[in-house]
Parts: sequence; structure tokens; C-alpha cells
Amino acid sequence: MSKAWMIAGALALMAPGVVLAQGNKAAIAAALADKDRPEADVSRDAGRKPGELLAFAGVKPGMKVGELLPGGGYFTRLLSKAVGPKGVVYIWMPAGTPPDRLARLDPILKNPAFANVKLVLGEQIAPPEKVDLIWTTQNYHDLHHTGKSPEPTNAAALAALKPGGTYLVSDHAAKSGSGTTDTDALHRIDPELVKAEVVKAGFKFAGESKALANAEDDHTKKVFDLHDKTDQFLLKFTR
Repeated sequence: MSKAWMIAGALALMAPGVVLAQGNKAAIAAALADKDRPEADVSRDAGRKPGELLAFAGVKPGMKVGELLPGGGYFTRLLSKAVGPKGVVYIWMPAGTPPDRLARLDPILKNPAFANVKLVLGEQIAPPEKVDLIWTTQNYHDLHHTGKSPEPTNAAALAALKPGGTYLVSDHAAKSGSGTTDTDALHRIDPELVKAEVVKAGFKFAGESKALANAEDDHTKKVFDLHDKTDQFLLKFTR
């Protein structure tokens, strides 16, 4: 398949209602079609809709991004390519993260194709410069695990952003009004609670997208049983 056809296919994964500068749209499409993405990532695109998330967040070349808890790097690779060589992606993992979990990121951190990705270890994210975007997907609920509080992480995100910067939060939705009841057992969280917590931290709510909504998910199952078919919320805040 030619690169032109790959980019055309990637554009089709992007939200039709999102207005982007042509350069932004092309950068996102090229990131989706990039040859350095593993097939295991590409195969999940239909469910995770990365083009729509990148577009909603306003990702563009030259951006400085901080990604919280990158997991296996699915979005790290996309962010790296979309911001390009003049941009940078700081990925945060907590101090004391077991070596085997950090090793999951070696295919990115040791690959010259992702030279603009930098690992930041610490109690909270503290990149060496202010960033344009803080990004976290499918893991905000983890900040509540075993009675913990997300307040330090939200405060660190606010401090790391430039004025006017964006905080993008997406996660698996729990039943409305459930608060933190399902964060440990089901790995879900009530989106209204997330909104309240992030606004309390000093952010302004800037909008939400239904790109990852799934009405067929009744919010009673563990997210691991549904893989990429959970009902997910997608929220945007600004500093």
C-alpha cells in the first residue's frame, strides 16, 4: 500500500466535525500511517480512534507534550510523530516503578525514530520546561486506586502547563453518580467526578467529545473483559 493511501485511510479515522489547520490534519494522518508503529497498535485503531483524540486535543507539529502513565506507548508513538522533530513528548512514570514495567517503553526510548520522547521519573510529572498539552488516557481512575487522591497529579499537571495549555483526560466510564465506587474493581470512574476534581484543581472545562462513547456498555463489567469496546469519556480542560 502506498504512503498516500495510508494517509488517506488515516484521515478517515479522524472526527469529521473537528476543524483543524491543514498542517495539523496532515501531521496527525502521517502519524497514524507511520511505518514505525507496531501492528499490535495499528490493529487497535478502529476501537481507540486515535485520530479523533489527537484532533480533539489540538495536537500539532512543534508541540511540547507531557503524557501521564503511557502504558505500553500506544499514544506515545502517535504523539511523537504528530509533534515531529521540533516537538517533544515527556512521558511520566512514578518514581519506584518496577523495572519490568519501565522496560515496556524500551522499544520507544531506545529507537532513534522516537528520539523526541523523553522519560520523566518522579513523584509527579515535572518536565524540564513548560508544555502545551498534558495527556492521559485510560488511567485517571488509577489515581484513585486503594484510597489514593488525584489531587497531587492534577496540581502537577497544572504547574507543568503553559498558560492556555490543554489537559486531556479520557477514561472508562462508570455509572453516573458512582463516584469512585468502581475504580478498583472495574477500573472505571464517573466522568462527572473527574470534571469536578480537575476544575477544583484550577482548570477550566473546555469541552467533551463523544468519539469513544458506547451505549452498549452497561458499565457493569471489568474493562479488561471488553477491551476497546468500553464506554469512554473524553474531556478537555485548559489552564
